[in-house]
Amino acid sequence: MRRREFIKFLGGAATWPLEALAQEPGRVYRLAIVITAGRDEPPTMAFLDELRAQGFVEGKNLEFISDGFRFNNEQAAAMVPAIVKAAPDAIVIAGDFIAEKFREATKSIPLVVMTEDMVAAGFAASLSKPGGNITGISLMSPDLDGKRQDILIEAVPDAHRIAVLADSNVATLDHLKALEASAISAHGKELLVVRAANAAEIVPAMNDASTKGAAALNVLSSPMLWINRRVIIGRAAELRLPAIYQWPEIADEGGLLGYGPSFIEVFRQRARMVARVLRGTKPADLPVEQPTTFKLSINLKTAKAMNRTVPAGLALRADKLIE
Repeated sequence: MRRREFIKFLGGAATWPLEALAQEPGRVYRLAIVITAGRDEPPTMAFLDELRAQGFVEGKNLEFISDGFRFNNEQAAAMVPAIVKAAPDAIVIAGDFIAEKFREATKSIPLVVMTEDMVAAGFAASLSKPGGNITGISLMSPDLDGKRQDILIEAVPDAHRIAVLADSNVATLDHLKALEASAISAHGKELLVVRAANAAEIVPAMNDASTKGAAALNVLSSPMLWINRRVIIGRAAELRLPAIYQWPEIADEGGLLGYGPSFIEVFRQRARMVARVLRGTKPADLPVEQPTTFKLSINLKTAKAMNRTVPAGLALRADKLIE
């Protein structure tokens, strides 16, 4: 090969997708999915699209060994033994409850986990060096729940009593005490904690908050509460209870306020981590990632239906206004 042709060849090779250089030709990678979103929902579609962009295409070199889309805790827990026995190349997991079930069941299969706080929950020794067979995305939820509470208080300044809807499976006493201390010391507000462990307990908890005089609701971060978001949105509308949610996309579905990282972008971030694990990076060597961009969405139609006016300063800071 002539020198000029060789340089041209190298230049072309530099533009090849990295996955084409790293993936094993002819190999079919086996992935187990146990997540809160349905297969046809935008976050999952973004996840699958990002996997394709990384060179992992279902029906070609990728197969799913479980139908773990839009799970609840009980369903997911029942799936654990069969998934571990099938020994996939990696398991994609959402939520502290089910992550703990898989951690108990396997110390060898790579687990790509997304939880509210990976280190605090004990799934990673540190963000930089998770150790073991687990890595993933830590959502910074304890800090963000506090930020959401501040935004909610700004949105509903006349609310003396603020309720938090907590998932009994994941909410810690320390976290709830920190939220209460912030509400009292920073804003002079009274905090009311209501809890739900499953879907059936959500509406009674919200009714309890309303009966006890709560004038606004902070829906804390939780896969279970995410799955049941439409129930929460609907009951909040009936109670005329202004609420803020974990993901900005929930405002598109009728929630009043949503603040946090984009659910869709986090799913793409998660897919890129999965691709690295499938290519052979050990979870212990793959640092836990955190979201870096946070957005505020406000649904002005919902505010109008509740006969609420969003303060002008808050509306100006919003990344998205739904009118």
